[in-house]
Amino acid sequence: MRITVETSVAAPINQVWRAYTTPSDIMQWNAASNDWHTTRATVDLREGGAFSSRMEAKDGSIGFDFAGTYTKIDEHKRIEYAFGDRKAEVEFVPGPKGIVVRITFDSEATHSVEQQQGGWQAILDNFARHVEARKKTS
Repeated sequence: MRITVETSVAAPINQVWRAYTTPSDIMQWNAASNDWHTTRATVDLREGGAFSSRMEAKDGSIGFDFAGTYTKIDEHKRIEYAFGDRKAEVEFVPGPKGIVVRITFDSEATHSVEQQQGGWQAILDNFARHVEARKKTS
């Protein structure tokens, strides 16, 4: 099953793209809740390049690596990647209030569709807040 989440980011595409693909930015926004964080991230942004984010509970009780390989890069428009036996696409579409970022991904069997959608949406909402807050200070 495929799941889609999206958000609108009130910022220019170059800022949105950079925040989505830069490890130091990813470490600031990549968490579904305040009790989680990303402790490291790597990005080799090219087709065939690898990415990885280490996500951990802030209390140190649990953590995991979210990693995969980029399968298609269309700068400022689309990123496709594979992670394990699953795939995802990230679209960056100009909208009336900035850039719409839409992620469509293959679901997994461990968590309910609602949990997966909620978690990915929370991360995407954090992303939008991060970019918009950064825009105000730059």
